[in-house]
Amino acid sequence: MTRRSTGDFHCHSSRSDGTRSPADLVDLAAANGVRVFALTDHDTIDGLDEARAAVARHPGMRLVTGVELSCDVPGTEVHLLGLFIDPTREHFRAELDRMRTGRVSRGERIVAALAGLGAPISWERVREIAGEASIGRPHIARALIEAGHVADIDEAFARYLDRNSPAYVERARLSPADAVALVHEAGGLAVFAHPPFTDRYEAVAESLASAGLDGLEVYYRHYDEAQVASLRALADRLGLLPTGGSDFHGLDREHEHEPGDHPLTADGVERILAFAGERGCTIPEAAR
Repeated sequence: MTRRSTGDFHCHSSRSDGTRSPADLVDLAAANGVRVFALTDHDTIDGLDEARAAVARHPGMRLVTGVELSCDVPGTEVHLLGLFIDPTREHFRAELDRMRTGRVSRGERIVAALAGLGAPISWERVREIAGEASIGRPHIARALIEAGHVADIDEAFARYLDRNSPAYVERARLSPADAVALVHEAGGLAVFAHPPFTDRYEAVAESLASAGLDGLEVYYRHYDEAQVASLRALADRLGLLPTGGSDFHGLDREHEHEPGDHPLTADGVERILAFAGERGCTIPEAAR
């Protein structure tokens, strides 16, 4: 399957759990031929100004203002992308602040659990690794590697940090339906990110479609043709917009793909922009 797209609607910078600054990430995307780029950091929009300034240096490139919201349903997780959001909406910003505060509390509890499991790390070191970013489990994973408790990011998650692992701690809760409403309130499109990562994702997608979900991430870094076809059929059945993204973090993990390294076509990118315009979203102008 061809893996190169002119649009990437799912990427993470160092303002959440990615390793590249927003500007470096934009430059990498531009070098890879991405012309429509969405920065979708976890529960934060702090990198958008830097990304916007970087996009201005690449004629013809557009920045889609985005975010990835972490949600919970019983026994599993749902990640929801907010695309074309208005980052100035006060209630939206207040909700992100609440979730960011919850990430700090959650991180402290994970570090305490790791100490009880014989894998102590320093909370101060986790904060240093995160810097100005919204603290997430990848920052804790990097501290575990530094301390010699695990060999790599994948092992850190498998042994300690995944949902069914012993140091996992629930986050501040936002229901998927509430997340859809929050994105709409901010003038954006709500997209179900990497659905197969969620247990019983077809039923979850059906429920979210009833709650006003706009799109489904059909084209994603390592999905094969059969997986894409299945997700496309689900999107068509539920009347959802097919989107695509690399979910790039810059971490040394299995299945990492650079921006644009997924099979969303140029026509698919244009369809997303047109759909957003029809829904009343603000469409970013191309840099000159």
